[in-house]
Formats: sequence, C-alpha cells, structure tokens
Amino acid sequence: MLFHCPTCNLGSASRRQFLRGLAAAGATAMLASPAVRAQRANSLIDTHHHFYPPGYQTQWKEWEAARKIPAFPGVFDWTPAKSIEVMDKAGIRTAVVSLASTPGLWFDAGGENAGKTVRECHDFAAKMRQDFPGRFGIFAPLSMIDVDVTLKEIDYAFDAVKADGVNLQTNYGDKWLGDSAYAPVFEELDRRKAVVFVHPTAPQCCANLLPHVPAITTEFLFDTTRTIHSLLVNGTFSRFPNVRFIFSHGGGTMSVLAHRIARLFPKELAPQVPNGVLYELKRQYYDIASASDPSSLSALVNLIPSSQIVFGSDFPFLSAKATASDLMHSGLPGKTVEAIDRDNAVRLFARMRG
Repeated sequence: MLFHCPTCNLGSASRRQFLRGLAAAGATAMLASPAVRAQRANSLIDTHHHFYPPGYQTQWKEWEAARKIPAFPGVFDWTPAKSIEVMDKAGIRTAVVSLASTPGLWFDAGGENAGKTVRECHDFAAKMRQDFPGRFGIFAPLSMIDVDVTLKEIDYAFDAVKADGVNLQTNYGDKWLGDSAYAPVFEELDRRKAVVFVHPTAPQCCANLLPHVPAITTEFLFDTTRTIHSLLVNGTFSRFPNVRFIFSHGGGTMSVLAHRIARLFPKELAPQVPNGVLYELKRQYYDIASASDPSSLSALVNLIPSSQIVFGSDFPFLSAKATASDLMHSGLPGKTVEAIDRDNAVRLFARMRG
C-alpha cells in the first residue's frame, strides 16, 4: 500500500497571493504578539541539527590537517550543552541529531574505519538522549560501505539504540542512493517503516569545479537533487513506499526543477514511477534549513504540501534562532507555521507524541 500523503497545501492560494504575504513580512511581524510567541516558545522540533562525538572531532581534525583544509566553525568546540543552549534560545523543544556529511564517516580512503565510527556515534547519541531527557532524538548514521555491515548497523540503531531514524548522505563515492547496490538496505528500512534523513555531500566529480567556491555553496544543493532524481529513475520511491525520506535544505534545487524533471522523465522508465514523478516528490518530507528565505520558501510551498515540510536549523552552521524567526514572519498561515514547527515532525516520530 502506498504511503498516504495528506493533501493540505498552500496550493489553493495562488503564487501571487503567497508572495504578497511574504512581502508583507513587516506587517506580519507586528501580528507576532507576545502571546503568539509564548505559545510557540519551546515547542519547535528541529530535524536538522548536527552533533560531533569527541572521537569524531579528533578524526575530522586529522582529516582536515592532512588536506590543509581550514577548520569548519562550530565543529571542534561543539558539546551537547552548547546544543541545549542554542535550542533554548531558539525555542526548540527537541532536536533530532545527525552528522554533517563532509567528511561523513569515510575519513580514510576505503572507509575501513567507518564501522567503528558508526558505533561510536550511535552510542554517543544514545547517551545524549539519556542525559537530557526529551531534548534529543537520533538519526543514526549508516556507513553504506558493505550491505551486510549496513544491515547490522540498522539492527543496532533500531533494536539497541532505539533511534528515531537513520542518517544518509546523498552519495557515497559517487554512488547515489537510487543505485541498485542499496536496494537491500532500503528493503530493510521499508520493512521497519523508517524515517531516513538525507544530507548532501559533494560528489567527487564536482567538488572543486570553480576556484574559491566551496562545494557547500551550490554543489550540496545540486547533489540533493541528483540523489532524488536517482531514487525516481531507479524506482526506489515507488518500490519502498514505507520509507519516509526527509531531504535537507528544502530538497536543494528540486522544487525549482521538479516540473522539468517530470516533463523530461524518460518514457521507458515510466514503470518506475507508476503514480507519476510529482506524486513521489510530494509525498516525501523536506526541511527548511537554508530554505527559510522568501524565494526558497515560496518555491517549496508552491510544490510541496505544507504537511510534508519540517523545521530544520542546520546547527552549528546556521542560526536556529534566525530560521525560526524567518518562519514566524514568513506570512504563512498560523496553522501552517505550527505544522512546520512541530506537528508534521510529531506525525513522523512516535516518541514525540504526547
């Protein structure tokens, strides 16, 4: 049975009406009374919030030093307490933690050490959740190097750690998630009705195409679109309908390219999307990290049902408080803001109900 996608959406309002609402952000801000803010305070659920266990920080430092890469801000001084401090300031009740994807889990060329790093991350996240009750959920990272190893990681994540979902990169060694090699992984995730948080990384082909332009600026967003496209053309979405994907940063460039992808989808691959390209795109979930500005949010809500959009901060790389403020002053209806703030995530995560 295919996953049911609620049909509530801003689609009933015209794009022009929505843009007028965004343009009226100043007036909307005046409507954000103390009572409204108080009702929203400490109620957000952040589905895009990074964490860095001590051993992981050490490996990242060594990885950067070997490549003479400038240190990422906010990584090496991260602690659970710093996350809590930021969450409290932004009104975030619970953050579901995940790894950023560069360098991901493959610090060594062959990824031989990834399995050990996976277990350390799983156990550290479980300890965080225990130490700060109600404040953290877990997207457990998977190595995706060997299918049998990855299946064991899934078992440990859900059966021992009691994770809320798993954390994947958009590609592993230029092998995107729709690749047939990953079918057994998605078969097991489908059986478990898993939530899968997908964070972009730069493909080997394109990480340094333009001098002085970091891959995080554009390539991350394009790679999210690439992996979504691969999941379409290989039929992963339709074959494993119980997997509930969350794509970072509003799905990258997907919302802008969706109709182009649908119109140019190869006819011979139509059986891979029996309900159509747009149907599959609209039933996935997307976070608003780095997509809470008026133009990005406009493109997203004009394509995707508001029931499929969730709050994400991208801490420590972006300001959680700024993203929360963007959404409050976006001009979106109050019920839609509440749904993005927390209600849609509550539907996804049984632990957060009640």
